[in-house]
Amino acid sequence: MLLPKYPDSPTPPPAHTPTVADQVPARRPVPQISVSTGAVAAVLVGGVVLTALLAAVAVTAVSVAVAAVVLRSLLRDQHRR
Repeated sequence: MLLPKYPDSPTPPPAHTPTVADQVPARRPVPQISVSTGAVAAVLVGGVVLTALLAAVAVTAVSVAVAAVVLRSLLRDQHRR
């Protein structure tokens, strides 16, 4: 019968040999980003405005829900009479 031939060395050769490209690439200098105070102020004002709008929508939704529950209760009491 045919028998497989096993290698003489007990450990297999490495599947991947490290090359020069595998080393850590040289770091490039990070470009300087300048942020003006006007841009920071605009972002802060925009955030405050959007937060206020979100709060107004939430308050409106809660008040509409409470009004709907009160009206439903009043109408149910009226239909029972």
